[in-house]
Amino acid sequence: MKTVGLSLVVIVLVAFALVYLIPGSARADLLKPGQKAPDFKTQMVTADGVKDVKLSDFEGKKVVLYFYPKDFTPGCTKEACAFRDGYAKYREAGIVVLGCSVDPVDRHQAFIKKYGLPFPLLLDPNKEIAKMYGVANGIPLLGLDRRVTYVIGEDGKIIRVFADVDPALHSDEVLKSLGVQAGSNK
Repeated sequence: MKTVGLSLVVIVLVAFALVYLIPGSARADLLKPGQKAPDFKTQMVTADGVKDVKLSDFEGKKVVLYFYPKDFTPGCTKEACAFRDGYAKYREAGIVVLGCSVDPVDRHQAFIKKYGLPFPLLLDPNKEIAKMYGVANGIPLLGLDRRVTYVIGEDGKIIRVFADVDPALHSDEVLKSLGVQAGSNK
């Protein structure tokens, strides 16, 4: 029994080292500005329900696609609420906001309801979208370990990549980068 427990500890420590201590070892490279944003097909969850969606459905609009680890965690909640608080400014500028994590429909619905999120959350339970965008970690049972935002232009090409974000300030940072005056709408 002790051998099994010790083996599990060793596996967890090796996985941790690969993901966090050896840069890029279990991670794909992030996409770069100018690259075509990979199209994806998934479901999006809103306050009104669930429906199929593809990135190409938003062609002709700027899209802010932000990846976050898990619903209801402190940093992810701060980030989602910051996007919520700035959402009217995004909408006025014609910018679509999409959040994406590995959480299931019921968790996304509860997160949207509890925090009054006015934008959709994408389903990515197998990290397929996260892999396309270089955001997935190498550990299948964990959520996303990278908090990354892509701004995608009307032509479907990546305009900007935010790889190191402060969850509470990030929404304003994105707005400013797009030439939209930031600040809460409250």
